[in-house]
Amino acid sequence: MNSDMKTLNNVDGSRKVILRVEKLVKHFPITKGIVMQSQVGAVKAVDDISFHINQGETLAVVGESGCGKSTTGRLILRLIEPTSGSIEFDGVDITTLKGNEMRAMRREMQIIFQDPYASLNPRMTVGDIIAEPLEVHNIVRGKAKRERVEELLKVVGLSPWHLVRYPHEFSGGQRQRIGVARALAVNPKLIVCDEPVSALDVSIQAQVVNLLQDLQTQFGLSYLFIAHDLAVVKHIADRVAVMYLGKIVELVDKKTLYETPRHPYTQALLSAIPVPDPAVKRERIILQGDVPSPINPPSGCRFHTRCPYAQERCKIEDPAFEDTGGGHYVACHFWQDIEVPEAVSAIRSGNASDHYLPRLAAYRRATEKKAAADKAG
Repeated sequence: MNSDMKTLNNVDGSRKVILRVEKLVKHFPITKGIVMQSQVGAVKAVDDISFHINQGETLAVVGESGCGKSTTGRLILRLIEPTSGSIEFDGVDITTLKGNEMRAMRREMQIIFQDPYASLNPRMTVGDIIAEPLEVHNIVRGKAKRERVEELLKVVGLSPWHLVRYPHEFSGGQRQRIGVARALAVNPKLIVCDEPVSALDVSIQAQVVNLLQDLQTQFGLSYLFIAHDLAVVKHIADRVAVMYLGKIVELVDKKTLYETPRHPYTQALLSAIPVPDPAVKRERIILQGDVPSPINPPSGCRFHTRCPYAQERCKIEDPAFEDTGGGHYVACHFWQDIEVPEAVSAIRSGNASDHYLPRLAAYRRATEKKAAADKAG
């Protein structure tokens, strides 16, 4: 892959690059034996990816389960160690940091986990959960710590008296808000959102998405937003990276991606978005076969075993990740010959995911009404 970050870098020169990832690789070793272990293979979870995130920007990462999205997020935070590559945060290559240096850097980077039920310690009160990062980084103590926790609860739409409750006493949406408050506690610059709404009911998803957008505006946060739901991505992302089997196959701003997707895999993903209009008839792009194993990925283009446009060259040569114009990066040998199929045409006008707008608007109206009532009271 062509990962020259001087060309892949900030297309919008007006904004500072807060995170830059170059040639990032993570191979999980497969070993045999108990006493004398030897490596017999590797799971190539993330394999040579490069991207950047600007300050105040949301970069969404989408793809099928097992493509390496969550692994990428954890690598950025160094919750798992990369096999190779560089992760530069705010001008510092964090892959070289150790011990206290890395702990101090983690204050600038936080994560919101996918499962709001498993990510909160059931034996700790909400107040203790949110206060824990404040104690770890020695930010505030005593009365100031409690005041900070109460402030964070208000920021995410919960009440100060909730701090004495335990996680099992809250709904899924409320638990995710607690997770957001914990991530905000140390005033980070970057938050990795690892599918933060996928475990929630659709009626609650809009609340969390709106909350994340409001917090981004209020605090100038940058997000790496990992998701499956392309309707959610369309509303929260600035740019979108599409991953397949450990590699990024397309990267561009969301408007361009939804209107003119170049990679066949992106087109297949977009064709799966439901259109909330029974009068609109279209056929989904059904990919043949299963996703290959990351232990032994196909040679050449990794998508060629399922691609309807694959040719002999695709089986041999790995396509370069190149700029097709205007910062639209695609890893495909024949992207110029592939037209946007009719199955994706509904996405061009934005109709396919506009069913999400009423949920967002309804939540915002309810929030404004509650705020007005509290102020009057």
